[in-house]
Amino acid sequence: MLIAVAIVSFLLGSVPFGLVITRAMGLGDLRQIGSGNIGATNVLRTGSKPAALATLVCDVGKGAAAVIVARLLFGDTAGQVAGVAAFAGHCYPVYLAFRGGKGVATFLGTVLALVWPIGLAVCATWIAIAAATRISSLAALVAAGLSPIYALMFGSQALAAGLVLMAAVIFLRHKANIIRLMAGTEPRIGKGK
Repeated sequence: MLIAVAIVSFLLGSVPFGLVITRAMGLGDLRQIGSGNIGATNVLRTGSKPAALATLVCDVGKGAAAVIVARLLFGDTAGQVAGVAAFAGHCYPVYLAFRGGKGVATFLGTVLALVWPIGLAVCATWIAIAAATRISSLAALVAAGLSPIYALMFGSQALAAGLVLMAAVIFLRHKANIIRLMAGTEPRIGKGK
């Protein structure tokens, strides 16, 4: 049952909403714009705030939906498996030859659905860092990095272990961003690459 949950959730997570939305709105192939990433930050580089917002909502939603449906049908363990699988699907989507996004929005949706107070703490961290620096990648890295600590603060050791794994993937997917952050060349929110 958990294997089936993981497969279905992975396929849901693999849906590249950024690519679908930008094509539907006539904004071109997102993989040829800005950083080439399929997430909301790169969609914003097309100049369309509605498209970026729709992408953000859908990417958050697929993580949250996977968790909620699996939990309702099969319990908490299935919800956790579904969340991690949806996150993995976004990062390594089967529909795009496993070349996907960086997973931040799907990560946020997953954490919000698993334990909403921890999810709110992670979201608040992202918002605070993004507002202070105008650098989406830095906000994502700080929020992901602090997420296991938040889980431990809320007494959720099992979730903390899963968050360490997802945070590690987020850091891996942000390797180029980290290099640019260290060089002082990382683009700010709303600016072209």
